[in-house]
Amino acid sequence: MSFLNEMWAAGWSAGAYIVPFLFVLTVVVFFHELGHFLVARWCGVTVEAFSIGFGPELVGWNDRRGTRWRIAAIPLGGYVKFAGDENVASAAPDPEALARMSPAERRSTFYFAPLPARAAIVAAGPFANFLLAIAIFAGIFMFVGRAVTDAAVDQVDPGSAAEEAGLKPGDLVIAIDGEKIASFSDMQRIVEVSADRPLKVTVERGAQQIDLTATPKLKEIKDAFGNKLRIGLLGIKRSTNPQNVRMEKYGPVDAVVAGAQETWFQIARTGQYLGRLVVGRESADQIGGPIRIAKTSGDFATLGFVALLSLAAILSVSIGLLNLVPIPLLDGGHLLFYALEAVRGRPLGPRAQEIGMRIGLAFVLVLMIFATWNDIVHLSSLG
Repeated sequence: MSFLNEMWAAGWSAGAYIVPFLFVLTVVVFFHELGHFLVARWCGVTVEAFSIGFGPELVGWNDRRGTRWRIAAIPLGGYVKFAGDENVASAAPDPEALARMSPAERRSTFYFAPLPARAAIVAAGPFANFLLAIAIFAGIFMFVGRAVTDAAVDQVDPGSAAEEAGLKPGDLVIAIDGEKIASFSDMQRIVEVSADRPLKVTVERGAQQIDLTATPKLKEIKDAFGNKLRIGLLGIKRSTNPQNVRMEKYGPVDAVVAGAQETWFQIARTGQYLGRLVVGRESADQIGGPIRIAKTSGDFATLGFVALLSLAAILSVSIGLLNLVPIPLLDGGHLLFYALEAVRGRPLGPRAQEIGMRIGLAFVLVLMIFATWNDIVHLSSLG
């Protein structure tokens, strides 16, 4: 009986991570592929299949235009397959399929679509991811609200960047580098991504406004779930008085604006991390794969459905950005080929595209292996 209880507990624990992970990933992948699908239909390109997942089909049906909608056995991505494509990556046309088509049918293939149409179809996937993030954030701000705490300094840590800059308890931060600060979280957002960069901090101290220069220090911290993060810190603490925390709900227009701002913040933070990674000022151990996404999904699910939706928005931004990297096989790689085609006046030759796709595939496989290794190391460090 003890063994059965342990097996049940292990299964329940795994389910607590797998179910949120599948929910988050399915939502993000669906909207990414929906972007490709809708723009392809708008451009008159025939879509043969819309798949969530890879491998054997579990459930499927055909719509009135002949598109096969399918849910596959391996839920780690998805694809849209266009008429005339040799494979699901749209890497090359299928010569035999094209030979069997009439001239009218060829005009409905992705391969023979005009260059602007092909570029729009490819770019629509990442663009849909960004729109999804904006919609999720806007919905949360409008229906749930955002917890806001004034950017008041309650405590200054000894030896911290804040102490070195001259910040004192009771100061109210009202601007950083000329950008208005309305809450403590506004200040955190700027500071976290500004490690080792001097910031002009404007504070209200009594009846005075004072300009100070503070340089956040790069520190490694642990979040509520034990995950290690490296962020910029000033070394100040906010007030813990519940009376200083208020929930602000937004109207529809303001919610969309705030959702767009939140999405841009996620894009900028990711871009800054990658930039610091390239120049060696950041560690690559922050790159995670499916295992870490699953763990994070389970962690966020314990905080409630709204937190899980927030994670879906953040992941959607990450997927959108990843797909825009100009590596063949990814959407950004296709866009790179189309840019070269626009400059040259003709597409790259089949051989050049094939070599590019092989390089892209190797890059993606190496990245997946590296991310999975990071995940395993990360989990072992928690355990």
